[in-house]
Amino acid sequence: MDRETLGQRIRALRVRQGVSQAQLAFPELSDSYISLIESDKRVPAPSVIELLAAKLNCSATYLVSGVSEDVVDELRVTLDYAEIALLGGAAAEARDRFAEVLSNADAVALPEMLHQARWGHALALEATGDLEHAIEELRALTAEASAEADLDHWARVHVALSRCLRERGDTSAGVAVADDALRHLVATGADSTDAAVHLGAALLAAFIERGDLVRARQLAAQLVERADRVGGPRARMAAYREAAYVAEVRGEYEEGVALAERALALAGEDDDPRALARLRVTYAGLLLRARPDRAGQAHELLTQVRVEIGASAAGETDVARCLTELARSETALGRPAEAVALADQALDLLGEAPRRATAAALTVLGEARVRQGRREEAVTSLTRAATCLEEMESSREAAQAWFDLAELLAETDVADEPRMAAYRRALTCAGV
Repeated sequence: MDRETLGQRIRALRVRQGVSQAQLAFPELSDSYISLIESDKRVPAPSVIELLAAKLNCSATYLVSGVSEDVVDELRVTLDYAEIALLGGAAAEARDRFAEVLSNADAVALPEMLHQARWGHALALEATGDLEHAIEELRALTAEASAEADLDHWARVHVALSRCLRERGDTSAGVAVADDALRHLVATGADSTDAAVHLGAALLAAFIERGDLVRARQLAAQLVERADRVGGPRARMAAYREAAYVAEVRGEYEEGVALAERALALAGEDDDPRALARLRVTYAGLLLRARPDRAGQAHELLTQVRVEIGASAAGETDVARCLTELARSETALGRPAEAVALADQALDLLGEAPRRATAAALTVLGEARVRQGRREEAVTSLTRAATCLEEMESSREAAQAWFDLAELLAETDVADEPRMAAYRRALTCAGV
């Protein structure tokens, strides 16, 4: 059944209250204008809707949507509860409450509330690991979003879509989404904005995941420069965080520590808990590599993040990264058994798809098993890590992984052929 139009609702309320068009119009409007509104030949301005709602003793929301205030209030409470649940880490509960709003027939008549529910539902789907449906919803949202109408929201949905594609293992698609969006901002002259910095950070993360370290380093320098020039605190924090991650991947650990500390200095209480957790994990990982004597400090920070990340809307990749770095700290502190358990947990979360996070967890697992004297199992883990990096076309890191594996094989009693095969793979990945 079709809903009443705005004009039909105004007429019905006016007749029910025994008011003429002239009486409703007086003194601000003309009775002819009221007639045009009631016949749906004129769409009144928001200020006129507010005026008519006051005269008819109803809400402006009811006039526009036909949904009663009681229903609107009920939907609003459900939506608020869903958002609180999502921020509090109850992702499944948030998903169900957002879905409840979306399934309500009256929500169709409330476009702003409907859009808010769809956005929250997509984030909740991501947080529960349902990346396929999250991507489906985010693709629809990006198709409907307008950079001209709301630049910040337009950027947020593109960043989220790029991130979910990367988390699913479709890194090239994640690159394309962020790259196309950033190109649009450049073409429209909106590249000197926070939105452009956030999109640049998303593109940088995608380059890292794909193993494109040359472009990642170039973009990192450009991104930090742009963030320093035009970015607000959150945009600068995002730029420094991703640039620090590039430095970590490239082995430039002291530079990474400095960038991560600049990002942490900008962190505030109202920042996105997920972004802050990622930053702290990156910082702790850099400390472990650049300053091994501070392994205890890194372990303490990672333990805290592990608790916080479990009570946030973090995705599986973020949780896995935290577990991997915590495992690395356990190895550094001489507790390889604890490291093995944590690395195994990370791998269980990540699944089989080749990802940078998977390679990192396998590498940490292999190192811990070496410390335990379980060299055959270490060789298996490190072989998987090197193969994963090679499949991702991350040549530099794959070469290093194969070389490290060859060195480990040299310390075992295996035949020469496996060791020489690992050296050859290292040389091939290095382009020699």
